[in-house]
Amino acid sequence: MNMKKNDSIPGRPTAWRWIPTLYFAQGLPYVAVMTLSVIMYKRLGISNTDIALYTGWLYLPWVIKPFWSPFVDIISTKRRWTLMMQWLIAIGFAGIAFTLPTLFFFQLTLAVFWLIGFTSATHDIAADGFYMLALTEHEQSLYVGIRSTFYRIATVAGQGLLVIVAGMLETSTSDIPLSWAIVFGILSALFLIFALYHSWALPKVEIDRDTATRSAAEIRREFIGVFAAFFRKKQVWTAIIFMLLYRLPEAQLVKLINPFLLDPVDAGGLGLSTSEVGFVYGTVGIIGLTLGGIIGGIVAARQGLRHWMRPMAWSMSLTCLTFVYLSYAVAPSLTAINICIFIEQFGYGFGFTAYMLYLIYFSEGEHRTAHYSICTGFMALGMMLPGMAAGWIQETVGYRAFFIWTMVCCVATIGVTYLLKIDPTFGKKSH
Repeated sequence: MNMKKNDSIPGRPTAWRWIPTLYFAQGLPYVAVMTLSVIMYKRLGISNTDIALYTGWLYLPWVIKPFWSPFVDIISTKRRWTLMMQWLIAIGFAGIAFTLPTLFFFQLTLAVFWLIGFTSATHDIAADGFYMLALTEHEQSLYVGIRSTFYRIATVAGQGLLVIVAGMLETSTSDIPLSWAIVFGILSALFLIFALYHSWALPKVEIDRDTATRSAAEIRREFIGVFAAFFRKKQVWTAIIFMLLYRLPEAQLVKLINPFLLDPVDAGGLGLSTSEVGFVYGTVGIIGLTLGGIIGGIVAARQGLRHWMRPMAWSMSLTCLTFVYLSYAVAPSLTAINICIFIEQFGYGFGFTAYMLYLIYFSEGEHRTAHYSICTGFMALGMMLPGMAAGWIQETVGYRAFFIWTMVCCVATIGVTYLLKIDPTFGKKSH
């Protein structure tokens, strides 16, 4: 345990001071690497197959982060790791801004995105570990909705507000590379602000572990012990199957939603402009997401994770129907598109709460920071492999058949929830 031995655990007032900004900061690099890059490369003329394949590889840092997560758990404090990674992410975004206008922008920006991915994955390890150390079990359940909401708000802001800015710049400058370079310059400045703010806002709930006097053999033994303890957990293989399959439809949808919105009608898309895509996700989408995440956290805190696991899985699955409808609709209005995005984002925000809460539940015990990181590594693998093939599937069968295929995949999302055994008291408020 890295916590100070006292009875002062941060409560709601101080938690509100850092949870929203910390998880907004955690979400931005992820959305920049995995989603903003997709829109940018689409606007720069890269094919759907290449976009899905190469940006799919960018999931790798999140897949393999469990291999260095024990060192974050063992060395220094989660607070210090968090702050250091925010400074490095600021530098990485500046690197994207400077390499975009170059001749070999695709190769260079992919390389920098890769580095940002590793830095962001390390930030995830530290921030999630800090969250679990600073809050009680009930507070973790209560705030998981707020945490997931601000994480997803960052996602929506990245593919909403920042995309609107990029679209406006594209129109005003008629220079697509320059427009996106400015957007990534804004992200760099924003992370400098995050690093400075969190230096003040994050409570000091840890003490440094004495690593200087420990031998390499001791650290290696503890490293191996972390993984061994994870695979000795009850229902570990069932949990892994859940982590890999719960988000199977989304893993494929996320790579093609924005290309679908941007592609012209004669190519099966909706023919929206860059700014319109940003507007849809930056206004109506954010309202649906916020409501879904907050409501999910509240109901989970009242009746527990086990009670809500399956309803949340159904919610996350049925909202995929909105894209089936949009692919078949004849010239849907912007209002109809906004309604569909609201439904999809609300269902996702509500359903994803169960996923996050289960990862916390399964990670309980010794080495919970490292074990949570291992869980998110499996989650990233479940997003990476289907996502890499999504572009090829879509270009082979078209958007309509592709969205129907994602509905078929929803069977996996719902089915895996029937395999889980969850303590009915987990997440409930203790009286």
